[in-house]
Amino acid sequence: MNLISYQGIEQICQTHAERLRWARDTLRPLFPLAPENLNRLSPIDLAVFDQFVVRFSKLQDAMGAKLFPAILELTKEQGDLRTFIDKLNQLEKMGVLDSATQWLEFREMRNQFAHDYPTDSAIQASLLNQAFDMTEELLKVLEQTTAFAKGYLPES
Repeated sequence: MNLISYQGIEQICQTHAERLRWARDTLRPLFPLAPENLNRLSPIDLAVFDQFVVRFSKLQDAMGAKLFPAILELTKEQGDLRTFIDKLNQLEKMGVLDSATQWLEFREMRNQFAHDYPTDSAIQASLLNQAFDMTEELLKVLEQTTAFAKGYLPES
């Protein structure tokens, strides 16, 4: 892993995080979201909700698919980690992640967003409320991961 590759991956994650924070902060007054309120959202609110869902999903995906493998490569700890759960467990053991299980919950939320429930406002509201509650922890994992990586990057 060269420095430029790692920095590119981290920058992608930081961009998703910045936009996720903006969407979360913009939507904060609407939470907790009640199912009956979904039909009353303005087109702008709906667009911000779309941004929130997309950035939550993209951040989680970029971290799991790119950032975590880059960290393992930087630390020379990738070894013979064949499965994703093996990689998560190694990251937890190294102190990069507080909990591999928590990461799987983030991934499950991202997977739930892939399903569309256009007529079930109760499911939609529930998923959005859960994701909203998880967002701060997801952002903390990014901060913790990038702080950990700094110890393995060359001085600039």
